[in-house]
Amino acid sequence: MVLEALVTPQKAERHPLELFFLGMLYSSVAMFVSMQIFDSYAGLIAVFLTVLATLPLFYATVKHEERLSVHSSSERKLLKHHARTLIFLTTLFLGIVFAFSLWYIFLPMPIVQNVFQVQAQTINRINAVSGSFSSDLLIVSRIFFNNVKVLAFCILFSFFYGAGAIFILAWNASVISVAIGNFFRNGFSAYATEIGWTKLGGYFHIYGLSLARYLIHGIPEVLAYFIGGLVGGIISIALIRQDFKGEAFGKILLDLSDLVLVAVGLLLIGVILEVYFTPYFFG
Repeated sequence: MVLEALVTPQKAERHPLELFFLGMLYSSVAMFVSMQIFDSYAGLIAVFLTVLATLPLFYATVKHEERLSVHSSSERKLLKHHARTLIFLTTLFLGIVFAFSLWYIFLPMPIVQNVFQVQAQTINRINAVSGSFSSDLLIVSRIFFNNVKVLAFCILFSFFYGAGAIFILAWNASVISVAIGNFFRNGFSAYATEIGWTKLGGYFHIYGLSLARYLIHGIPEVLAYFIGGLVGGIISIALIRQDFKGEAFGKILLDLSDLVLVAVGLLLIGVILEVYFTPYFFG
């Protein structure tokens, strides 16, 4: 009960940067505990334990957003409030990614291959599917509709399991972290061979490139998935509270429609960045 009691939605909105370090703490504790107890399943269990730690905050946030959807008098003000909420949730996500990627980079390679084997297999499948298409347009459509499917699952998970979308997001954070770690290790090896081990700044530069390589298109997608989680959770709580009647239902429906449109737009932006921007600058 200690980790999940460290922050409330109201405090998170006032101090979103603290959520970055909280995400690092949640995922690092989860990884350490998982490696001590679960060995080969540590990568999956660490995701599960991270979800357990973040679930109370996410659920409290969804409840808070649902109340605002019912009682807010202005849709514009409501969307601004949602934006502040999404900022601190995304900051939490970035903290999780940062911590998992550092674990991947600094652990010995045999341990990495054992702990993160499921995430590595997921990345290999994604790369195999992307490589099977001959044109950028086909790749864009494939990735976009796959991401829309993930968005739909985020909505459904939050609707049926309260804040279940956080599991999808934590899992994606672990997969992105492995991709970042792989990119860094490859760049690190090339840099060490060509330049040597003396220029420490070069290694920080490589890590920065590794983060940028995946987060430039990853952040819009994560924002969209968080929106999906909020949408499903708001619907679920509205049904529980019976806020789906009369004027209250109309406000909620308008708010959710706007959120879904924003989420789909963010997914489209993410795909365009992934297919046309990222390969041009990062190869």
